[in-house]
Amino acid sequence: AVAVSGGCLVSLFNYMQRKVMTDPECVDQEKQAAKKKKKKVKMGLRESAKFLVSSPYIRDLAMLVISYGMCINLVEVSWKSKLKAAYPDPNAYSAFMGNFSSATGTVTLVMMLLGRKIFRKFGWRNAAMVTPSMIGITGLAFYALTIFAPFFEPIAASLGTTPLMLAVVVGAAQNILSKSAKYSLFDPCKEMAYIPLDQESKTKGKAAVDVVGNPLGKSGGALIQQILIFGVGSLAAATPWLAGILGVLLFFWYKSVNSLAGQFEEAMEASGESA
Repeated sequence: AVAVSGGCLVSLFNYMQRKVMTDPECVDQEKQAAKKKKKKVKMGLRESAKFLVSSPYIRDLAMLVISYGMCINLVEVSWKSKLKAAYPDPNAYSAFMGNFSSATGTVTLVMMLLGRKIFRKFGWRNAAMVTPSMIGITGLAFYALTIFAPFFEPIAASLGTTPLMLAVVVGAAQNILSKSAKYSLFDPCKEMAYIPLDQESKTKGKAAVDVVGNPLGKSGGALIQQILIFGVGSLAAATPWLAGILGVLLFFWYKSVNSLAGQFEEAMEASGESA
């Protein structure tokens, strides 16, 4: 039965390719030929870097991607080290991560529903500011609880917990909010930014961001932590430095959002007038 079904599917596919796809009444042959001629632009690291230098618009867009990747990596590694200290028992750790995954899914769903309203009511600039704001508030709060743990001991005691557990909860909130904001606001903002560009800039811009922005964002944070751990001896000793680096990244992230928002609005107005 499987072989017969497979044979039928292959025969149907061949018939579609020979009879339907070549029929002008069924398929626009000009568009089909254009699709075949269209090639995906492949850019190396050197070409991508040159394009980023030459295009402020794409450079700002790449900075958003790099900042997000680095900020997430910096906070997440520190948070997981605190999480393991708070839950040394594997069963308790697994139970916490199960609740964490459920909360991430729920918050992401809510943010996906709110994302469209945020774009419609507040515009691209404010929507793009949500993700760094969430990461900044919760990330810096996490580092504050970690670095100044003795200061927060009376507050934690009044809540019936410890600074370590507060840091774990705030770090979990940071991870949940940052991931939900990525899918509901950050990614849509990034894709919308390509809309007013011409086809060549759009294609080369996406290739440059993929070649430079994504890898640098993912590996840059890990590299920074390895250098600091090697320099000061441990992740705990490197925490104040990581907090400072997070603040610097957030500054450049906000700066890039403001710069890109102005260029985006001008480009959208120009395309609207020409249309």
